Amino acid sequence: MEPPKGFWATLWSFLCFLPFFIGLLLLGIIKGSLVFPFVCLIITVGNTAVILGLWPAHVVWTNYSIARAKQIGPVLKVTLCIGITCVLILWPLVGIIGSILAGVGYGFFAPLVATFDAVREGKDEKFIHCIWDGTWSTMKGSFTVVRDFTDTCFHSYFSVMDDLRLQAPPTREPHEIRLLHLPGAFLVGILGVIVDVPVITMVALYKSPYMLFKGWHRLFHDLIGREGPFLETACVPFAGLAILLWPSAVIGAVLASILSSFFLGSYAANVSYQESSVSMGLSYIIASLSMYDEYSNDILDMPEGSCFPRPQYRKKAPLRSTSLSSHTSFQREKQDGKAPISRNVSLKNAINELKPIKLLEQLFVECKHYGESLITEGMITVTDISECKSGKVGGGVISTGLPAYAILQALLRSINSNSDGLLLIDNTEITSMNRPRDVVFDWFFDPILIIKEQIKAENFSEAEQNYLSKLVLLIGDPIRLKSLNGGMNFENERRRAEIDAFARRLQGITKSVSRYPTYRRRFESMVNSLREHLETKINGSQSVNGSKSIRRSRSGLGRMFSQKSFGSRTSKHGGDQEAQANTVTAPDIP
Repeated sequence: MEPPKGFWATLWSFLCFLPFFIGLLLLGIIKGSLVFPFVCLIITVGNTAVILGLWPAHVVWTNYSIARAKQIGPVLKVTLCIGITCVLILWPLVGIIGSILAGVGYGFFAPLVATFDAVREGKDEKFIHCIWDGTWSTMKGSFTVVRDFTDTCFHSYFSVMDDLRLQAPPTREPHEIRLLHLPGAFLVGILGVIVDVPVITMVALYKSPYMLFKGWHRLFHDLIGREGPFLETACVPFAGLAILLWPSAVIGAVLASILSSFFLGSYAANVSYQESSVSMGLSYIIASLSMYDEYSNDILDMPEGSCFPRPQYRKKAPLRSTSLSSHTSFQREKQDGKAPISRNVSLKNAINELKPIKLLEQLFVECKHYGESLITEGMITVTDISECKSGKVGGGVISTGLPAYAILQALLRSINSNSDGLLLIDNTEITSMNRPRDVVFDWFFDPILIIKEQIKAENFSEAEQNYLSKLVLLIGDPIRLKSLNGGMNFENERRRAEIDAFARRLQGITKSVSRYPTYRRRFESMVNSLREHLETKINGSQSVNGSKSIRRSRSGLGRMFSQKSFGSRTSKHGGDQEAQANTVTAPDIP
């Protein structure tokens, strides 16, 4: 649908749109008001039960893991135990209050947004969808929130604690506290909070009216000219909602600035401790004000620079490119005669930016695809899936090996196609332009790209790539891994060691990805799908062969899959002694 041309046509379109928008807004508010009490109750009760139920285990296991950690020294252990005890005491209160706020926010805004989404182009029966969408789906989503929160507090937590307890330090000496520098760092941290919090608060309040009116000016300008977020007809209601909620965004930005000022000021203690200098910590306090001022100026398109000085707070001067300000890049573009890139990106282009959740879903699509292929090839067996379902230590082929295998295939696919980023199985390419702007995603994505470039530099042969793929998959099964090692001849042991190192790093990245909040739920769904595929394969073999051995295998498969819980650590059945004898310790994946 083309935007109207001319002032009167634009004005008439706006006047016709206004009552339509107000009606949807009122309907969304009514739906949100009716739904959010139930959603808030479900999330609050569910999360509170999880928090209070696991709190004793968290207290005991956290202190035990710190005490047994190999990476930290005795003084640091005592300090961490004292500090973490204070955090654990506050955790139930903070968690319950956060659950209440999350329930209110999700229960109210999810139906509101769904009401506007119901009138998107291409949907049928829009009137019914306006009334129904966001009601029952939000109720079901609240149970999903509790489920993901439970997985995070249980599986992800214990996985992190296991790493803390079992991993050796990168150097031979464990991390330890330099007691001599603690008093000075502590005083500098307190002084940083005392100085940064009020100053940053005043700067944020001073710039908030500018942010409010500049944002409104830009949004109304786009509304009249049908630019920016108003370019797409389907997004006009959301952009209209953005105009109404813009003051809330400004208030949220001010509150976020005030909250971040505590961390920005207290970081002076870390600088003072790292540099072993109180003066460097004091210099950071002043420099942090300049960094915040420059950063906020860049965000608001205000004049460059800052009224605060910016002294050097590191003994080794960092590169200018690490600054929060983009002054240097803007200056270079102006010198080259190029206009700086505008921040006002059309939603038509911004909509191509990928989301972390979508990428996680795509990971499991690839896991399912390769899992079914490996089942057909016989690389994944009934025992692998049953051990994964029962939570045995031998289930690493599915829980760790298969996701790592899928990631490796994506890397090899990207290398073979000379992609600058990561090429997924559906030909979606993740690059620096469309990658999610998410710090947590960067923790996973950047190491994957580094491994990709390293694999590309090694120039593995096809046989070595196949060996690496099987090694990544079977590293949790020592028996099959032993036969794999015996079937591959290397020119030298260094080549084998390099491939083994890549396999271990991919497994480590997979273990980190498995701690993502929604990972566990999606992983269970994927394993159930593979189980059904394997049952179908066995049933097909039975119908063709009609052999008695296949019937026994199917019966055994049903018994193995009778266990519904993923969380059990050991088998409760006496018929698993042979499987237990053939397994060795592998990484626990939540």
